[in-house]
Amino acid sequence: MVAPANLPRRVFDGYGYHCRSVSAFAEPRSPDELAAWFRYAREHDLTVAMRGAGRSYGDAALNAGGLVFDTRGMNRVLAWDPATGVADIEPGVTIEQLWRTFLRDGYWPPVVPGTMFPTLAGCAAMNVHGKNNFRAGPWGDHILEVDLCTPGGAVITASRTENPDIFHAAIGGFGMLGAFTRLRLQLKRVHSGRVRVRRHHVRSLREQFAFFEEHTQQSDYCVSWVDCLAGGSGLGRGEAHSASYLHEGEDGSPDFHPDHQDLPGTILGVPRGLVGRIVGALSTNWGMRLLNTAKFAASTVLPEGNYQQGLVAFNFLLDYVPNWRDAYRPHGFIQYQPFVPRDAAPEVFANILWLTQARGVPSYLGVLKQHRADDFLLSHAVDGFSFALDFPVTPSNRAVLWKTLHEVSDMVCSNGGRFYPAKDAVIRPDHFRRAWGQARVSAFQALRARLDPDRVLRTELAARFGVDEPFA
Repeated sequence: MVAPANLPRRVFDGYGYHCRSVSAFAEPRSPDELAAWFRYAREHDLTVAMRGAGRSYGDAALNAGGLVFDTRGMNRVLAWDPATGVADIEPGVTIEQLWRTFLRDGYWPPVVPGTMFPTLAGCAAMNVHGKNNFRAGPWGDHILEVDLCTPGGAVITASRTENPDIFHAAIGGFGMLGAFTRLRLQLKRVHSGRVRVRRHHVRSLREQFAFFEEHTQQSDYCVSWVDCLAGGSGLGRGEAHSASYLHEGEDGSPDFHPDHQDLPGTILGVPRGLVGRIVGALSTNWGMRLLNTAKFAASTVLPEGNYQQGLVAFNFLLDYVPNWRDAYRPHGFIQYQPFVPRDAAPEVFANILWLTQARGVPSYLGVLKQHRADDFLLSHAVDGFSFALDFPVTPSNRAVLWKTLHEVSDMVCSNGGRFYPAKDAVIRPDHFRRAWGQARVSAFQALRARLDPDRVLRTELAARFGVDEPFA
C-alpha cells in the first residue's frame, strides 16, 4: 500500500450538496481488503468513514482530512433461497440491484426509502424507513444477521440471539461500530408487481392526521405531501396516498419482469429530464409558492378513486426526476426530519410551519409519515409521526435557517422527539443527548470503546453529534 501522502483524494459531498470536504479514499472489494485497509489506517493514525452510494443528505459519510472507504465494489449476492426469501448480500448491493434480482421470483424489499440507489450497508447503518413504517417497521426489522468488521480487524457475527447488543447498536449506529461485510435479509413475498393506490385530497394539517388515523388500519403504505408555504386555514394542506399489496390471485396477470417496472419517461406530459430545470427555475420562495399552489389545485380536481401502480413507480418518487438535487444549485439544500410522538405531533408540526414561514425560510417540500417504535439502540423512530422537510441554503439565509432549526430542535426534544441522522445537517450534541437520552448514548459509547478503542471510525456527523463526548 502507498504512503498516506500518496493516497488518492477527492471532494466528497452529502447528497444535498451543502456539506462537502476533501478526503483520501480507498475502494476495498472484499472483506479481506477491508480489514487490510483498517490495519493501514491504524498503522498510520488515520480516521476512517464508511461510505456507500453517498445518498445521506448531510455529513454522515464525510471525514475531512481522513480516509473514506467506498464499499460499492463489494456488491455480490452471496446466497439466495427462493423458497424462503432469505438472501445473504454484500454491503455495496443497492436497493435497485436487490429488487431487480429478486422480483423475478416474486420478492420485494420489505422496506425501501424514497430512492432505489442507496447501498444495503448504508440502509442498515441508518436503519432506513419507508412509507410503510407504521406496519413493517424499519430496515433493521428485516435483517436476520450481519457480519461486522471492526477497526481492529475482527469479524463479528451478530443477530438477535448472537451478540444481540452489537446487532441492535450497529443497525442504526451510523457506521460508528464497524463495517458491514454481509447482511442476511428476509425479503417480502408479493403476488403482483403492482399495488393498489388511492389518492386523497387534504385541506389542512388536521385533515392530514385524520387521514393517517383512518387509513393506516387498512393500508400497507401511507404517505402525504405537505404544502409548507400555505398558511391560514390551509396550513398543512396537501395530497395523501395510501396503497396496499395485491392479494394472491387478485392480479390476473402478475408481471414480475424487472424491465416492466421502469419509471415513466414523462411527468404530466413533461420529459423527466426537463422537470428538474423547471423546478430549479422556480426555486425561490415565490416560485415554490406558485408551484405548490398549482400542485394542490391539481389535487382538488383529480379523482380520488383506486388505481394500480407499479411497485417502483409508487415507492421511488425521488427517482422520477434525474439529478433533482441540481435544482438547489449552487449552494445546495439540507433536509431535516423530526420524529414526534403522536399526541404532540399536530402542535409541534404546526409550530414548525408557522415559525419557518415567519422567519422567511419555509421548506420547499414536506412529507408526513406515521411510525412505530422499534428496539434498536439509536432508533430515530417513535410511536408517532415524522415530518421530512427540504430547505434551500443560500449565503443570505444560512444563519437564520440554522437558528430557526435549532429552536425547532429544542421544541422536538421537549416533546420527546428524535431526529433522522441520514438526513440531518444541523443538530448539536445537546439535541443528540436529549433526544436519545443518557442511558442509550452511554450504552453506545461503551460499545464504541469496546469495538473501536482507538477511535479509528469518525464521520463529521458523529463529531457534530458529540458521539464520544461524556455527558456534562
